[in-house]
Amino acid sequence: MEVFSDLEALSRAAAERLVQLARTAVTERGRFDLVLAGGSTPRRLYELLAGEYGDNIAWHQVHLFWGDERCVPPDRPQSNFKLAQETLISRVPLPAENVHRIPAELEPPREAAAAYERLLRSHWPQAAWPAFDLVLLGLGADGHTASLFPGDPVLEEQESWVRAVLAPPAYEIRQRITLTFLAINSARAIYFLVSGEVKVPALHAVLEQNGSALPASRVRPAEGEPRWFLDEAAAERLQRAQGGR
Repeated sequence: MEVFSDLEALSRAAAERLVQLARTAVTERGRFDLVLAGGSTPRRLYELLAGEYGDNIAWHQVHLFWGDERCVPPDRPQSNFKLAQETLISRVPLPAENVHRIPAELEPPREAAAAYERLLRSHWPQAAWPAFDLVLLGLGADGHTASLFPGDPVLEEQESWVRAVLAPPAYEIRQRITLTFLAINSARAIYFLVSGEVKVPALHAVLEQNGSALPASRVRPAEGEPRWFLDEAAAERLQRAQGGR
């Protein structure tokens, strides 16, 4: 777990680590397979990758994927793809064939999930699971990550890499497509980006090992532990929740 003064510092640190991972992946395996997250927190990271850090990335050897998507057309404001398209993809020399978005507008949602699973399996033919180099994740106040929500049977999925799910009633757009833990935990590295205080109770539960029912507590990359990037607002509240330790 690393703590930074604010979202800007957090985003810069994540960008620096990402650039290092990309260089290693391209040198060792010839490509860098990156899974993007949605939500507002990674926006600044994407802007930095498209800006001052962009010249340090071999974009023609980068492949982009998504951890989850709302079932909306890709030009809707709620689309995770749209966020990445506006802040990153449209601003870097990334080949169009290297952008592997979730076709979440397909009906019914299970067909969209099946289509994305076929795409992933074509990228890793004959593999038991995908081998992402890095998965970026957020954390919901209810402990969800990607679109893996507490209590959903998909948390126990052991075969599919991608599933259609239904978010709890409190969420504006309930129909989602998500990677399963089988796919997420295949990653060589996983970064959680957490900014602000609202998500700290869930973070505290996950880190204290008493949140075993929370989806985020089940995230375990193939090599080691997930890396947590927190800003000071989140870290200070977390420290209070831990009793000042």
